Amino acid sequence: MQGVGQVGAHLVELLAKEKAIVSITDISQEKLAIVSAAHGAKPVSQNEFYDLDMDIYAPCALGATLNDETIPRLKCALIAGAANNQLKEETKHGYMLRDRSITYAPDFLINAGGLINVYSEYLGNYNRQRAYQQAEKIFDTCSSIFAIADEEKITSQEAAIKLSEKRIADIGKVRIPR
Repeated sequence: MQGVGQVGAHLVELLAKEKAIVSITDISQEKLAIVSAAHGAKPVSQNEFYDLDMDIYAPCALGATLNDETIPRLKCALIAGAANNQLKEETKHGYMLRDRSITYAPDFLINAGGLINVYSEYLGNYNRQRAYQQAEKIFDTCSSIFAIADEEKITSQEAAIKLSEKRIADIGKVRIPR
């Protein structure tokens, strides 16, 4: 876990409940100490973090952590985190990950749950269960995006954008009866 602010710390808590082994890094030594003590996560320096053997890298703070220097060092199968703009250069670094067989869940897809919740609140008559049910569909969307990326030999970022553009175009075709 890179970043243990509000989102990252909550994710560490959820992972600890599932008995996951979690390594954490953050620019704040105080946050590292608090989250480590609360959940048994192992604090690691920012410099050595990218060299760890890990199943999942979850960038939850800084953008552009996926770049020319870090991607070659990563030893993970999946990248899925809440930080914005994780790829320093979308196309270039998306293909670097693809070439290394590292699955990347685009940040805007991972963060869609927050938007679903905010939109539900905006509409009024907030229903938490309905918002959660809609957010649970993100998993299926991720699966679709990964399948499109594999079939078309493109990055998951490109596949996510392609799927988004298709959905927007399809909505534009819907005719509302007058």
